[in-house]
Amino acid sequence: MLIFTLRRISLFIFTMLMLTMLSFSLSFLFPGDNIINLSGQLNASSSELTQLNHYYQHDNNIIEQYLAYLRHVLQGDLGLSMASQSPISHEIIKLLPATMELSLVALLIAMAIGIPLGFIAAIKHNKTTDNVILAVSMLGYSIPVFWLGLLAILFFSIGLGWLPSAGRISLLFEIEFVTGFQFIDILLSDSPYKWQALNNALAHIILPACVIAVAPTTIFVRLSRAAMIEVLATSYIRAAKSKGLSFSQIIFRHATRNALIKIIRHVGLQFANLITIAMVTEVIFSWPGIGRWLIESIYQRDYTAIQSGLLVLSCFIFIVHILTDFIYAALNPLARGNKYGS
Repeated sequence: MLIFTLRRISLFIFTMLMLTMLSFSLSFLFPGDNIINLSGQLNASSSELTQLNHYYQHDNNIIEQYLAYLRHVLQGDLGLSMASQSPISHEIIKLLPATMELSLVALLIAMAIGIPLGFIAAIKHNKTTDNVILAVSMLGYSIPVFWLGLLAILFFSIGLGWLPSAGRISLLFEIEFVTGFQFIDILLSDSPYKWQALNNALAHIILPACVIAVAPTTIFVRLSRAAMIEVLATSYIRAAKSKGLSFSQIIFRHATRNALIKIIRHVGLQFANLITIAMVTEVIFSWPGIGRWLIESIYQRDYTAIQSGLLVLSCFIFIVHILTDFIYAALNPLARGNKYGS
């Protein structure tokens, strides 16, 4: 386990360095002065530009420039937004929890629906139920997320009036920013309308989360179906059958647990896919997250925000992958290597 941990830590450090190199190189690829692209100070005077050149070591070679940039990133200094002239780190701290909250709810929905459907399809392998589930999952995966989001707003918000079409919570509720996660901040608040605000926030998140969850749900259906079919074909399942265990006992006591372990390693990849889908969905539903902020930065040509936002999102997604690997290795000793699992 120690060797597994050291390998993952070294991989994490190497990947972080590569991501910072990519982000640093974007300042030279974007149009304009690279020192302004790094700092975001559009209206800097000549004396301020001289200070910035010294601040980012632009009087020295490219290696020292990168080391200076890396030092600023580690200190949380990501520059100023060209559009708002506010610190990018403050904007990311404010917006990233909204995207994380939306993606986590969508992931829970996708897993709660996709995994049981996949298990049912595997149990009914090559039967009508299996074919129907696979056909529906293929259809759901083929639907474009922007079209599905607009259709959901038209049907559930405008047509039926069941759910809100935009925003994170109604303007009637004033919730103090504590963690950035809306549900946690509502529970921590002293507002007398706490439970009404919680219901309102839940109503706002259902529609965008369900739209985001459609594509990952279909992937979880196929992953869980393949994992369950593989488990049902193993020797210990045949041994359980020979002992006289009923089919329900085999499924719930043995097959489900081992099939879930095989699915866990794919959760990190699906979370990265959720972040990508959420960027489009946040624009459609006016969700105040980092995805919508990044797309608006692209339209506004806010180069400092683009490179810093991509760096933060990439690091966050990779951290999720690393955590998923650790969880999978903790549940499945065979994943730690032949020396520790065989």
